[in-house]
Amino acid sequence: MLIRLNRYLSLSGVASRRKADKLILEGRVKVNGITVKELGWRIDPEKDYVEVDSKPVKPQRFRYIALYKPPLYLTALGTSKDGKRTIQELIKDIPQRLYPAGRLDYNAEGLLILTNDGELANRIMHPRYKLPKTYQVLVRGKVDSKSLEAMKKGANLEDGFAKPVSARIIRYEGENTLLELVFTEGRKHIVKRFTAHFGHKTLRLKRTAIGPIKLGKLKPGEWRDLSQEELIALKKALKYPLSHGERA
Repeated sequence: MLIRLNRYLSLSGVASRRKADKLILEGRVKVNGITVKELGWRIDPEKDYVEVDSKPVKPQRFRYIALYKPPLYLTALGTSKDGKRTIQELIKDIPQRLYPAGRLDYNAEGLLILTNDGELANRIMHPRYKLPKTYQVLVRGKVDSKSLEAMKKGANLEDGFAKPVSARIIRYEGENTLLELVFTEGRKHIVKRFTAHFGHKTLRLKRTAIGPIKLGKLKPGEWRDLSQEELIALKKALKYPLSHGERA
């Protein structure tokens, strides 16, 4: 499979695509010993030999993990200025520098995908790819069938119209209601603002799936590597090119 040279350099961790274009134009990139100055040049990553400043470029080894973020943790790396716990504490034993592909609020819990594959992370977060995110939401009060049908039709929020892919009642918990809502966008606090629009304050929020990736049996604070099958399914959902091994 041929890919653009600038994308290959980006995937290899050399530079962003824009900076990779600059390296190419400056004559600092060679393919099979020949200097390439043409933007849009395509290579076969499995056959062609690429150098930058006479140093070989090798594809970065990517890692993809699913993490169960507990409530009262920031979706952030490093330490927080106000002393709040961050997800960095939960992945401190992972040698690679991984980044969260999306966020969960401080009080929210559930599935996060972390990776050092920047392009895949961007696709997970970008609304263009319409990757569904599934939430279990405990709201105050009983949501009746009429309110549920109204939710399915969507609502005008302060930053635009919001409509879930699906909405259903899982069960009633006393005077409260546990809902399942699926959205393909990640606007800030969209789930909380959406339920509040219908008069139901969110009491607990848990993300149970991101596209084909399920939280499964993970417990709060635990993580696991995505399986090959999960990664292929995720890439297909995002129209992300598969490697040779994944296509086999």
